[in-house]
Formats: sequence, C-alpha cells, structure tokens
Amino acid sequence: MWKMLLSKGTACLSQVGAPMILHQRHFTSICMRLRFRAPSGLQLKSCFLRHSRIRDYKKDAKYTVEFPVSPITVTDIKHYLRSKDVSFHDGYSCLHIPSIFVESSARKDSFSLFIDKTTGQFLCKDTLVEGSWEDLQDCLEVMQKDEQDWLSPHVLLGYPESMEEQDERERELREVQRIWSSSVPFSDLSEEEAQLIKTMFQITKVSNATLKKFGVRLFKPTKSLVFPWFGGPNSSLKGVKLLSAQQNRDTEKVSYNEATIPRNNSYHSLFGLHLVGRMDSDVVLTGHELDTLAVSQATGHPSVALPRGVSCLPPILLPYLEQFRRVTLWLGDNIRSWEASKIFSRKLGLRRCSLVRPGEYRPCPVEALAQGKNFDNIIKSSIPAGHKSIVSFRQLREDVYGELANTDQVAGVKWSRFPELNRILKGHRKGELTVFTGPTGSGKTTFISELALDLCMQGVNTLWGSFEINNVRLAKIMLTQFAMQKLEENLEQYDCWADRFEELPLYFMTFHGQQNIKTVVDTMQHAVYMYDINHVIIDNLQFMMGQENLSLDKFAVQDHIIGVFRRFATNSSCHITLIIHPRKEEDDRELQTASIFGSAKASQEADNVLILQEKKLVTCPGRRSLQVTKNRFDGDVGIFPLDFLKSSLTFSTPIKGKHKLRKVSGKAENEEVEEVVKKEKAPKAAKSPRAVQNQESKTENMKQNMKQNEAKHEAKE
Repeated sequence: MWKMLLSKGTACLSQVGAPMILHQRHFTSICMRLRFRAPSGLQLKSCFLRHSRIRDYKKDAKYTVEFPVSPITVTDIKHYLRSKDVSFHDGYSCLHIPSIFVESSARKDSFSLFIDKTTGQFLCKDTLVEGSWEDLQDCLEVMQKDEQDWLSPHVLLGYPESMEEQDERERELREVQRIWSSSVPFSDLSEEEAQLIKTMFQITKVSNATLKKFGVRLFKPTKSLVFPWFGGPNSSLKGVKLLSAQQNRDTEKVSYNEATIPRNNSYHSLFGLHLVGRMDSDVVLTGHELDTLAVSQATGHPSVALPRGVSCLPPILLPYLEQFRRVTLWLGDNIRSWEASKIFSRKLGLRRCSLVRPGEYRPCPVEALAQGKNFDNIIKSSIPAGHKSIVSFRQLREDVYGELANTDQVAGVKWSRFPELNRILKGHRKGELTVFTGPTGSGKTTFISELALDLCMQGVNTLWGSFEINNVRLAKIMLTQFAMQKLEENLEQYDCWADRFEELPLYFMTFHGQQNIKTVVDTMQHAVYMYDINHVIIDNLQFMMGQENLSLDKFAVQDHIIGVFRRFATNSSCHITLIIHPRKEEDDRELQTASIFGSAKASQEADNVLILQEKKLVTCPGRRSLQVTKNRFDGDVGIFPLDFLKSSLTFSTPIKGKHKLRKVSGKAENEEVEEVVKKEKAPKAAKSPRAVQNQESKTENMKQNMKQNEAKHEAKE
C-alpha cells in the first residue's frame, strides 16, 4: 500500500522546489522554475510561475575562487586586535571578541563576534552581520577615529539590493511561508497515514513527539517531509528542506531527493540548533536530519545536522559550534562519511572532536535506532580525531579491517561515462596525484574536462585551474558535455541546462597564463577550506614554471612544483590531476611514461599516470585511446580506445568488435594511413582455367606416387 502512496507522491514532485531564476532573455515575461535537485541521470520535471518583472543578467561570482590579496594568519589577527585594545578569547576555530555592532548596555553575550582563524571572515551572532577581515579592520578604524563604542549594523549592510534581488528574496520567503503553512504536523495525521509515511522514509521508530519537537511536518502534495530552518536572534523561519522518496520500478529500491529553499548556496541551516541550550557543551554532529532525530530520541543529547551532508562543512557555520567542548561526528555508515569526518574535524579543531567509526555494529543513527542499538555505547566508543603518533598495529587495526570489508568503497568514486577506466583504476580516490599527458592538439583539456565533469555530477567537489584557456571557454566546453548536444543549435534550452549545470559543486580559479606556484597553492588551500574541494585539476604544469627562479635548472623547478602538489594532495586529502606536456616525439611513435616532460620525478611521485594516445595520421574513428601506465592502488594497467563525438565534445568507448584497423598506402604522398574495415569476409575470387588444370595435374601426380609407395612396401614384405 505504501508503494502506491509513494508513486502518487512522486508524480507531483515537480510542483515545488528550490527557485531557479533564469537569466534575462527577450521575452515578454519570465518564468521562474521550481524544481528538485536530483541525482545525475534523473530527468527533472518542471512547472512554471509567471512573473511580470524581467530579471537583469547578473554575474554570480560565487563559482569563482579568488584568494585574498594579502593572506591573513591568526598571528596577524591577534597582533592587530591587541594594537586596538580589543580583548579576545582564543576558541577552537574562531577568535571571540565583543560585538562592535551592539550597544554595550544591550549585549547579551560579551563575546558574540567570531573571527575565523583561517580566513579572517567574521560573523556577529547577535545581528547576523558578516564580512571579510578587511571590513572588520575598517570598522575598528572608524570607531577609533570617531571615538565610538559601537557601530550600527547597517554600516556593512549598506550595499543596496537591486530590485531583482529584492524580488527574488521576497519570492523565496513567500515560497517558504507557503510550504510551511500548507504542511501538516504528524500529530494532525491519522495513525494509519502517519505510519505509512514513516514506513516510506524508514523512520517507524521515530515518535511523533520527536517530530513535533524538531518541527518536522508533511507536505501532502508531494508526500515530502519538511525540515524547518529556524535562525537569527528570534529563531524565525528562514528556510525549509524537503525530502521526497521515489521508488525505482525495476529494482524496487527507494531513493531520496532533497530540495532547499533558499538555494544550497544560501541555505546554512544546522537542523536542530534552535533546541540547543546556551550552556550545552556536548553535541553530536550528523550528516542528515533523520539521523539527528534518532540521536535526540535515543539519547536526549543535543544533536544537529549539516545542511549539505558529508559533501561540505561551510565555514560560515563554525561560529555556531564554538560553544561545544566536545563534538562527536557520526556522519554515516560508509567510507565516504568516515573520510568526511576526518576532514571536518580539522576545521572544528582536532582536540575536541571524536569520530564514530563506521562498522557492522555502528550503522548510521537512524538504522541504529531501527535495530535497537545502544547509542550511549556507540558514542562512548568513538575515537579521538587527533593522534600524536601511531605506535603499533592496534591503532591501524580497525582502518585495515574497514578497507578489507569495504573494498568497493575504498576504490573510490566510479566513473559513469568511462566504465573501462573503472576496470583498470577501480575508481577516483582522495589524496592521490594523477599525471595526465598526451600529444599537442590531441584533446587533453577536452577529455580531462569530461572526466572531471563525470565525477562532479556524482557530488565530487571540483576546482579547475585552467591556465591555458580562459574560464568562459572551459565552461562552454563542460556545459556542452553536460548537455550532450550542441547548445548553439538549441539556444531555447540554454537556461534549462545552465540551471542544472549551476547546481554542480564546480569552481574555477581566475588565473590565466603563467602563475607562481605559491599563489596557486594558497588559492587551492583556501578553496579546500571554504568549499571542501575533493578534486583539483591543474592545466598545465608548464604555465607555472616561468614564474619560478630563472637561475635554477628547469628540471629542478619542475621537480619542486611536483613535490609541492604531492604534499598538498596527501596533507589535504584531495585528489590532484596534473596535466603535463610530453617531450617532442615522432608522429608515428606512441608516447611512453618516459615521454613526460622533465625528469622521472613526475612519474615517481604520481599515483596514476594516464596517457592520451593519438595516431596523428588517422582521420577516422579509433585514432585515440587512453592508456594507464601506472596504478599504485592495485597495479592494474591497460589501454582502451576512445571515440570522439564532436557534436557533444565527449569521448566514449566504442563497441567491441565493431571496427578493426589496417594500414594502407596513401595516394598522395605514399604515407601510411589507417582505414576502418568492417569485419566481413570478402568473396573468394573465381579460379582461372589454367589454375584449375594445374590443380588437377597435381592431384594425379599425388595418386601415382601413393601407388608406387604401396608397390614398394608389398615387394619388401
């Protein structure tokens, strides 16, 4: 019965979702698309609401990563605060100072302004004013010059919003209020209906009292759970997250889709934070709202859920977690959640974090509740995030067992467009360095952009550093690969594909041309901290060698740069794909590992070496192939052909046995070229009369010889 209810709910799935405002087009009116964010490959249905105002085109800089002009350190911040006689407390990830945006007589908490130790970004929890370190310095300078005790919050909120931005924000608020007012508390549902909904979302053990405590409701038109975002000094409703269920008819498996209003970039909800008391010192951090419900019901401990699960911990949320002396990270039951726990604990402060290691007896909280596990024992068994040293196998024992028991997850994220690469490399793993090379003009950037796009569509946070082509051209290539069609011929579909492409966790560095390695690495470090980047592409190494010390040997400079990237990949648990041009080779020779420009350090430091092979004298399918010459994970190497589809700028693996190659002589310059020949047997040529006569004479001679041999044999006997 609940399966029928599930199908009925998902049929209306497209009627609500995160508002996606289209760029301006020359229409009489514009449509605002409301849709759910769904996994790659899922076709999204849409509905449209008419609006009379046309939104002006506005370039969104959030998808471009820029590092501050002068990187700040915590030592610099402390020195400046002391020079201004500003008292501060040294927290776990932030410095705490008295808020300068609240009158001293009205301050509830004397240290309510938080400064991020890594970036210098600040946030006042009382007024929700936020800004950069330079903004805070300007405010302190103005206060000192004018001899003021405080500043109005509108000092930094003085950037006027455009009419389009105001309309968008108001539409979002109206949509949030509409969904919230239309949703129904579980206490108002019949017992049978409430049980059916709980069965759909596998929360039969979660009581109605717990759902009411956290404000969880049901949005009936789409049969979605509604999780509220209460924020601000008055804990007002600022947004909602909707969770819907969908059943695959073939496999009968249930998948869950999320939608947030406002959009993900502006949705900074720590679900359950409004229930945390000011004196609470312990918290359990989960990766999903349902897990937070389970932890709270089973233990009564404070628990909050991250807004984007295990994919990212936005630094803007760190001030809200500063009050806790102990943070237990229980993010899930797989390898990816375990890796995210270790990365997030660095942001939160290793000394106060403990991690729940995934295992058979430690599933995710909502499953542990269903199985009747003892939550207190699981939380007590969590291990400290930071170890001074590994002294024996005992500290490694559980990690080794985890890799043996989850070999498929340990292998990394699988490519969906390149199954042959999965067969050789097994997957894309964090903390590795991949060196990629290929002949000039063979399509290295085009291929690696699709390779990275494939992973990005599966939730791998990606940072592109393209020093050879500009970001507009690169984004155009990737959007074409994403849409799998020529958008120049289908401009009416551009906004649809651009909206979906914009939702990908994809960022670009603003560098172009030769760059200094330190500047590039600083930007990468900033991106890893801010956006939890998992994959960095550098295209290419040669563009960073011109900015280094010219007195050094070019090979020594290259070795230094490769060593820097190797350390960064290991220390930041981030996969780096480094494109390096090869040495000049003859056109008819295939590239080898030794063909990589420079010394042998590139191939020695790399975990994986990929070569895009190209037969330059060939103009038909089958001219390109991808060769894996090094695979440190399990040693498998190999090569497989690629077909390039110019209409979509994509590479694909040709069907086995479809074509074969042979060399023929060219008519113009007697050069050897290859042509595609289908596997068909050629008809046998008819034999000439002379050939038939010769064949008959040979047969007669063979018969006479056989008779003579038999006569000799009888004579001997």
